[in-house]
Amino acid sequence: TARRREESLQDVPIAITVQTAEQLDQRGADNITVLQQTTPNATVQVARGSNSTLIAFIRGVGQQDPLWGFEGGVGLYVDDVYIARPQAAVLDIFDINRIEVLRGPQGTLYGRNTVGGAVRYVTNELDMEEAHLRARLNFGSYNQSDFIISGSTPIGENFAIGGALALYVRDGYGENQFTGAEHYNKDVDAYRISAQWEPLDNLSIRFSADGVDDDSNPRNGYRLANFPAGGASYDPPSSIYDTRAGAGDDNHVSTRGEALHIDYEISDTLTLRSITAHREGHTNGTIDFDNTEFPTLDIPAYYSDSQLTQEFQLLFDFDRIQGVAGLYYLDGTAEGAFDTVLGLAGPLTIFTQGSVDTESLAAFADISFDITESLAVAIGARWT
Repeated sequence: TARRREESLQDVPIAITVQTAEQLDQRGADNITVLQQTTPNATVQVARGSNSTLIAFIRGVGQQDPLWGFEGGVGLYVDDVYIARPQAAVLDIFDINRIEVLRGPQGTLYGRNTVGGAVRYVTNELDMEEAHLRARLNFGSYNQSDFIISGSTPIGENFAIGGALALYVRDGYGENQFTGAEHYNKDVDAYRISAQWEPLDNLSIRFSADGVDDDSNPRNGYRLANFPAGGASYDPPSSIYDTRAGAGDDNHVSTRGEALHIDYEISDTLTLRSITAHREGHTNGTIDFDNTEFPTLDIPAYYSDSQLTQEFQLLFDFDRIQGVAGLYYLDGTAEGAFDTVLGLAGPLTIFTQGSVDTESLAAFADISFDITESLAVAIGARWT
């Protein structure tokens, strides 16, 4: 459904990679960074110092630093809701149908920031006829214990509710040899709930809410060279997962979101869709750049964001003409603050703070014309 309609992957004139839930399950994928292994020209990684901040590049276009003054060039969408900020965007894979990665600019199909490409995270739809329940336990090395439960049930003839809960716990691969805390551990809770109402044959209303809490310790770095200080020389730790970072082990990331999807089939060839969504997130963490117990270069940081989005789509599928036209509105705020602690220069502390308000309105359209049975032309336009 990369072009907002269901069609064969071979018919889509876009460089696209699709990973189904079954394929992701066979690979043992736990979050969307696994896409890097199967998607050409894509880099999908966890940001420095974090366990859940996303760094995504497609064809060299992306965002390296998750500061509040930037939005990434790769658009991340969860059920067609744009995720503006990279914090808590390393999505864990549960209750999912598929992930679609579109390479190259997609601004004529999507409402916001897809200069490099788009990553579409599509969750499972609710079954309006039968009840389902699935539970899964994963046990592994380093005391890994994952618990995932999901299900849905119809209530009456035209209403259904469902939800999913995922708890991920794992000891660290390494140790902070200065504080004694675990290093590269995982402590993440995530949930998703939804309700769907179909009062008419041509009308569907779905409400969903989701949240993530990440209390994993910050991922500090590993020094490649020794560090002379106080007349002594500190050699690199024996394991690349160990650190001597002294900036602390407190880290918390949380995000919440709600969305309302309304689909109204005007006719067999026309569908009107509305997507209303609100999201907010908060991050408290630290990055110890020198990776020693000394405050040579430590940066405690705080981030906060909120966004309200509204999108209208008109989808049409006539005999030889198919496509989508849409209006998109975003009202968002991103703010943050951090100290740059230069302990060997004074000591010197440089405090930085700020906030960015963004209000964006866009109109876009993407239309395909079937000239013959084997030849089609696609035309797109966008105004922002």
